[in-house]
Amino acid sequence: MGAMGAAGGDAEGSAGPRQWWPCRVLRHRLGLPCGELGGTGGGGGDPALPPTRSSLSPPAPTLARCPQGQSPAPETPPCRGHGASLGRSGCQPCGIGVPAGCAGSGMAAQASLPALIGKKRDGERLEEEEIQSFVRGVTDGTAQQGQIGAMLMAIRLRGMDASETLALTRAMAASGRVLAWPPAWGGLLVDKHSTGGVGDKVSLALAPALAACGCKVPMISGRGLGHTGGTLDKLEAIPGFCVSQSPEQMQSILERVGCCIVGQSEELAPADRVLYGLRDVTATVDSLPLITASILSKKAAERLSALVLDVKFGSAALYPTPESARELAQSLVAVGERLGIRTAAALSRMDQPLGRCVGNSLEVLEALECLRGGGPPDLRELVTTLGGLLLWQCGLAGTAERGQERLGRALDDGSALRTFEAMLGAQGVPPATARRLCAGTPPQRCQVLGQASVREELPAPQGGWVQQVEALPLAHVLHDLGAGRARAGDPINPRVGAELLVAVGQRLREGEPWLRVHHDGVLGAQGRRALQAALRLAPGPPPAPPPRLAEIILPRGPPGPPAEAGTAGAPPARRDGR
Repeated sequence: MGAMGAAGGDAEGSAGPRQWWPCRVLRHRLGLPCGELGGTGGGGGDPALPPTRSSLSPPAPTLARCPQGQSPAPETPPCRGHGASLGRSGCQPCGIGVPAGCAGSGMAAQASLPALIGKKRDGERLEEEEIQSFVRGVTDGTAQQGQIGAMLMAIRLRGMDASETLALTRAMAASGRVLAWPPAWGGLLVDKHSTGGVGDKVSLALAPALAACGCKVPMISGRGLGHTGGTLDKLEAIPGFCVSQSPEQMQSILERVGCCIVGQSEELAPADRVLYGLRDVTATVDSLPLITASILSKKAAERLSALVLDVKFGSAALYPTPESARELAQSLVAVGERLGIRTAAALSRMDQPLGRCVGNSLEVLEALECLRGGGPPDLRELVTTLGGLLLWQCGLAGTAERGQERLGRALDDGSALRTFEAMLGAQGVPPATARRLCAGTPPQRCQVLGQASVREELPAPQGGWVQQVEALPLAHVLHDLGAGRARAGDPINPRVGAELLVAVGQRLREGEPWLRVHHDGVLGAQGRRALQAALRLAPGPPPAPPPRLAEIILPRGPPGPPAEAGTAGAPPARRDGR
């Protein structure tokens, strides 16, 4: 499908103008590191067979590092994608499992960084060993910040082809700790990544539903910044919930519950932290190969079997058009597959809020509705579609459609809700609190999370048919009321939020309430005007709205069957999956 074609030139491509966000917002929506967020899924040779049930590493999470001439550690794991023992020098086919400076240890001397910068500046292709040398300098501190910034700008202006992007991703993944899991979990380890939006509480329902279906879900999530919310912030609205878990604690929770939702550890892909800290100040945040490597290096370090990506587009998304979002989605799918991760992406619209609620505590309540088999239809559709893709990718469903049905049953029969309650308890929520939140009455659930001191309704300024409720102005007003943060580390008020009381296609009378705002301050005249402007009315009914899910991006072939332990084979037959 030519998924990586655009990566060889200007990273911005020709898909049309992109919406420019503050760099610190971009970094969060792309799943990139930012200060305290550490602690929310083409190269040379044939693609490796995706990981399987029996081809993962030893039970305890281990750090496979090249001993550079010393005896290898006794728990050095095999390569997940190729089945080769890492030993002293890592998996030679992929370089994952050892630091970037050790992978490919047969290279002579470290290449001159100025020479590499000049090579990329002049539009030449970097070899894998040269990219490893650059990442080694980034990780061990021998590369100066000015040199790193120069290389980032050269990549931003000249781009990277598929092989370079893959090599960069592998080197960044190998720059720190690489997780390992029990062999019995092979093929079942899944995660999801979203580029972010308004009212996006999908992860809260998706992770426990997948676990209830038999997956292992070590979900690593981020915090919100700017107008977009973060999964970790939503969960921290629940008293006692702890997002900081060590790899050993993660494995224990997965053994008992099947899923956990945590913040990124500083040990995973440390090169990415350094690179992004400079990308923010060198105007290279929007580089397609750098975005791809940043997202997937962390997923590769998780040792995932399957990954689904929710790439949003629209007025309240990172990418304003489906064409620009598709470019990123295709790059992520292509590189993810070459890493041995079964990867798919969904393009979803983000012009209106997802669901009916925006704001951390309110979104937890709405996610609970979904976990009880109800909730807004657009939220359930996105949860079941993404989950169905993952169940198909890891072999627990014969097709994506059957996976969607199976995940829907987990929502309807209560098994997903029970798993969510167990996850809360495993991550620090007192059992009585978790029980009241998951099985209590609506007033009891609100009591657990707390409520804002002011809940006021906005009347429709005139009569008419609801055409749209714009997400971006709604999010901006709530941000100003305390629901969001301007910079990493800022406090937020989880009780601030809004409930939509109307739906597109509904007829409103003048003065009828359409929005309920929850806050602890004062909603001023300017905020009221902005909210009223977000309500789009017309004299007649609107046309049928387009579906929330616009497109599914698949690799050029279906996922193959699980392989035996330590084996690698030819990839499954390919087809155009667009």
